Amino acid sequence: MLLPLAFVVAASAAQIPVVDAAAFAEAAKSVAAGDTIILQDGTWADARLKIHASGTAEKPVSIKAQTPGKVVLTGDSRISVAGEHVVVDGLWFQNPTGEEAIELRIDSDELARDCRVTNCSVTNELQAAPGKSARFVSIYGARNRVDHCYIAGKTSEGTTMVVWLSNEAKDQGRHQIDHNHFGPRQKLGKNGGETIRLGDSKTSMLTAACVVEQNLFEKCDGEAECISNKSCGNVYRHNTFKGVSGTLTLRHGNKCIVEGNVFDGQGAKGTGGVRVIGEYHIVTGNHFENLTGDDERSALCIMLGIPDSPANGYFQVKHAEIRGNSFSNCEHNILIGMSGDKKATLPPVETFIADNQIDTIKGKAFEIKCAINGVFTKNNSDKKSDQPRHSRIPEPTGPGWWK
Repeated sequence: MLLPLAFVVAASAAQIPVVDAAAFAEAAKSVAAGDTIILQDGTWADARLKIHASGTAEKPVSIKAQTPGKVVLTGDSRISVAGEHVVVDGLWFQNPTGEEAIELRIDSDELARDCRVTNCSVTNELQAAPGKSARFVSIYGARNRVDHCYIAGKTSEGTTMVVWLSNEAKDQGRHQIDHNHFGPRQKLGKNGGETIRLGDSKTSMLTAACVVEQNLFEKCDGEAECISNKSCGNVYRHNTFKGVSGTLTLRHGNKCIVEGNVFDGQGAKGTGGVRVIGEYHIVTGNHFENLTGDDERSALCIMLGIPDSPANGYFQVKHAEIRGNSFSNCEHNILIGMSGDKKATLPPVETFIADNQIDTIKGKAFEIKCAINGVFTKNNSDKKSDQPRHSRIPEPTGPGWWK
């Protein structure tokens, strides 16, 4: 009887309470699959938490707040996670001052795979010092998920959430970013104010294959690119953009899908929809409403390409499909041939625009700024749409509603 009992005790998951960063570091040394490290309620100032652990899909290693929303990490606090199947749950980073608040790696050799950040919050109410650059969330590794989080108030330079890729890595990308609420971000006044960026110009031809879905973006006004796509094979679906003075921009990379999103400008200044650059993108089933932006911030903007474009330039639009979208009460609907660079002269080719409903009460259905012999249109309605707005605003279930 003693042997089976000993086996049961050894196999049982441990609940490990910790009161500060030193206790967390000690617990992280021996944590095993199925164990949970529980952070005590209270304010954790300048807490640098690191963990490299190996859980399983059935028995993840968990890092949880004693009470969701009552473990408040302030100042230069950060959690860095590496390993497999680690879950971070219920932490609140308040007015962070470091380079990152949540980092899914420890260093360039220790990355996170199949890990999850859920029910967490990163918020800021302070004005950053001029020149201060930081990110709230940095995602490395492969198959990680960030969900049901509230992220808002960033005032420093730097993208709010970044997916990082490497030209040397073999197992990376395929992350899921879903059911989050990205709250207001004030205008930065220059590049570097994106809310989400997937990749960068140096890695833009790599396939990231990330899914960004069922998120709410609200007044994310950092810069013209609310979302900046800089990798290949990503899917953006069923997100809602409310009063966002910017666009979902397919800036670099190819073969992305933008599907079933709602862009409701609410009449706010500079609100836009989708900007298309590159090859084999599909923009389908989206609804654009009450958008006031023009040029790059039109409801749907197709850019001109640069001949032999450098990696950080503008690649010609090729083989794009713009199908089954609806446009209602927008000041500028579909713009073809916007130039973002004086060297950009290449019009879109083999591009199909079909089955879109376009309300022309305010703006023309199409604004043409280039040769369009490579653009094919079919069954686009330029009359007022009687289709009701089909908003998919996520339910407020995350920690943004703690306060």
